Amino acid sequence: MPTVSVKRDLLFQALGKKYTDEEFDELCFEFGLELDEITSEKDIISREQGDVRAAGASDVVLYKIDVPANRYDLLCLEGLVRGLQVFKQKIEAPYYRRVGATDGKPQRFIITQETAVLRPHAVAAVLRNITFTQERYDSFIELQEKLHQNICRKRSLVAIGTHDLDTISGPFTYTAKAPDDICFKPLNQKEESTATELMRLYKNDSHLRHYLHIIEDEPHYPIIYDSNGVVLSMPPIINGDHSKISLKTKNVFIECTATDLTKAKIVLDMMVTMFSEYCAKPFTVEEVEVVCPDGSTCLYPDLAYRKELISGDTINQKVGIKESAESLARLLTRMCLKAEVTGKADEIEVEIPPTRSDVIHACDIMEDAAMAYGFNNIARTKPKTYTIANQLPLNKLSELLRLELAAAGFTEALTFALCSQEDIADKLGKKISDSRAVHISNPKTAEFQVARTTLLPGLLKTLAANRKLPLPLKLFEISDVVLKDDTTDVGARNNRRLCAVFYNKIPGFEVIHGLLDRVMQLLDVKPSRDQGYYIQAASDSIFFPGRCAEIISHGKSVGCLGVLHPDVINRFELTMPCSALDLDIEPFL
Repeated sequence: MPTVSVKRDLLFQALGKKYTDEEFDELCFEFGLELDEITSEKDIISREQGDVRAAGASDVVLYKIDVPANRYDLLCLEGLVRGLQVFKQKIEAPYYRRVGATDGKPQRFIITQETAVLRPHAVAAVLRNITFTQERYDSFIELQEKLHQNICRKRSLVAIGTHDLDTISGPFTYTAKAPDDICFKPLNQKEESTATELMRLYKNDSHLRHYLHIIEDEPHYPIIYDSNGVVLSMPPIINGDHSKISLKTKNVFIECTATDLTKAKIVLDMMVTMFSEYCAKPFTVEEVEVVCPDGSTCLYPDLAYRKELISGDTINQKVGIKESAESLARLLTRMCLKAEVTGKADEIEVEIPPTRSDVIHACDIMEDAAMAYGFNNIARTKPKTYTIANQLPLNKLSELLRLELAAAGFTEALTFALCSQEDIADKLGKKISDSRAVHISNPKTAEFQVARTTLLPGLLKTLAANRKLPLPLKLFEISDVVLKDDTTDVGARNNRRLCAVFYNKIPGFEVIHGLLDRVMQLLDVKPSRDQGYYIQAASDSIFFPGRCAEIISHGKSVGCLGVLHPDVINRFELTMPCSALDLDIEPFL
């Protein structure tokens, strides 16, 4: 969930009321939010960088509020205040309008064919006669960043550019050029640079380097010019310094370039609806004519309202309440969803504003009705169908074995289900091609390339991390491994296994053997070649030659035990002998 930081005093001033921390926490809960933390800039810096760095930082109290990931309208102070005031019925939800240019000629934004393989879509709008204060300006910039990290997927889907319209002149052209043919002065820089030079410069930038990969390998980079050849921005990396906005900016040109047109429309709608209240004509946005490569034109922003029909009985049944259609309409109106009873039975007409792109189905409307009603106010009822829950037999067996292994003096470990290919192959003296490992198609790190096929590497790495502790070290884990299986619908299956290791100055094979006997005793499996279990000599690259045994139960191999091969021990950076037990416990259910 995204977290929005707002200054407490500024928030209360906008709400027109002061709350105690407890009261505001309760208000957030009622509205479907969570007050995550009450802190200050000084506290944050002190916690992260120390008291010395925090000296001189602001003591202004900050509220950190967790917002649902799909509520883009609550990612800034303006949207948060507006939503809470409508919820508390202090104001009515505003109606957002797209208006034409005062001279009748809208700004034109021309998309050329060269952008088709990069970021083929673009939308734009103008906030006319807007008034910025420092707080509004900061909120404006912060909303861009929140949207970039959220719906824009770190600028890979959508990139937002904001410009002082009075410093540039339309029509604007969105095209693509070779990096060496692009030259401009980027935001907050003193000199002009080519795009190639900028990519080298920003590789060391803590903020912008994360976005370079989006276009750096492309033969052409997207670029936006005005009619005089002034560069507005090189999306999705950096804006031009010439058109940067400031507190004195009165007219803001907002452009969004994208690989996903729907996302671009949503992002543009959010930017203009949140800050159009500061325009001379509140909640109005000047349209921009976007010319597509095929010559067709569209007017943006969309600011589209749509209407949905839902019955009051459906809401009552799904939520578990008994309210009239009129009452439900009032509840939905409090959630910025203007609702009216149509007069046909208990049918309700709900108007979805452009700020509520999260409402895509009737169930979203029901959720908002439940939220406005108050989750704590919904009466608890017994379910009409009674079911008796039981623990899964495999989990119950696992829990019982865990208790007994702990009683036997072994310490439980919990290791990662993902590991590197090296952990389950090279370090164990095996080939990755011979394993039934499930591979991660796009691993983020070399440590998490495959799903583990055995619990042993995780325990050995745990031993290596704790080898300074007094000997002996006795560890066990009972968890799932993942194996390829063509007989299943997903091509793989989980397998519950028990693994234990004994690490000491001597191998301690008898300790591991004794643990096996104890486990079999608990499973009520007798030592017998016919109807019980036995061990027989085996060969495995993991174990020392002549010190490995296969565990046979009811005629089937269920595991192995033995003294680990010195090469295996060395590869896991261990220096003492170690014996191990690996057992499949599923056959004993």
